[in-house]
Amino acid sequence: MSEAEKIYGDKVRGNVDLALVHYPVSNKNSETIGSAVTNLDLHDIARAGRTYGINRFYVVTPYQDQQNLVREIVDHWLTGYGARYNPKRKEALEIIRICADLESLYEQLVVKWQTRPTVIATSARAGDNQVSYDLVRQRIKAGERFLLLFGTGWGLTPEVMAGVDRVLPPIYGGGDYNHLSVRSAASVVLDRLMGER
Repeated sequence: MSEAEKIYGDKVRGNVDLALVHYPVSNKNSETIGSAVTNLDLHDIARAGRTYGINRFYVVTPYQDQQNLVREIVDHWLTGYGARYNPKRKEALEIIRICADLESLYEQLVVKWQTRPTVIATSARAGDNQVSYDLVRQRIKAGERFLLLFGTGWGLTPEVMAGVDRVLPPIYGGGDYNHLSVRSAASVVLDRLMGER
């Protein structure tokens, strides 16, 4: 447990958690890989998550060096110079937690919520098992527990997708280009599900 986790504990805010999966994800050749954690993803998704009332933002990676990197970045903003320099960033990054794999994350959430949350995946590709943003939005407002999964690299593997409850539709813009950064996609999804209307 990092120093920041000891200090801030587990404050409960909303009924939706978000997970950024770094393994297992696909590369452009549809091979299963582990991707690297990026500083920008941590900051931007935490800020979006805090803005829209996410309970926890889980960074899923089995790699110890990547977990250490997350701890170092988060600790800087929660307990180091960054905490004094930018209190708003501190407030956002305190929702970050590290998890080694999805199986243990699912187990943690059952303990946390006393029930298994509905697991909703995101994807840039249209597929089966889709659920509308409007329906999920209504169910969030009704108090149902959700876990939103976002994949790094070229997205979540077929095995991960097979284990989720539902999938949100892809985000389409005005043209045929469809390759948003995961931090941009997370912001759009959170606004559609939890933003003011």
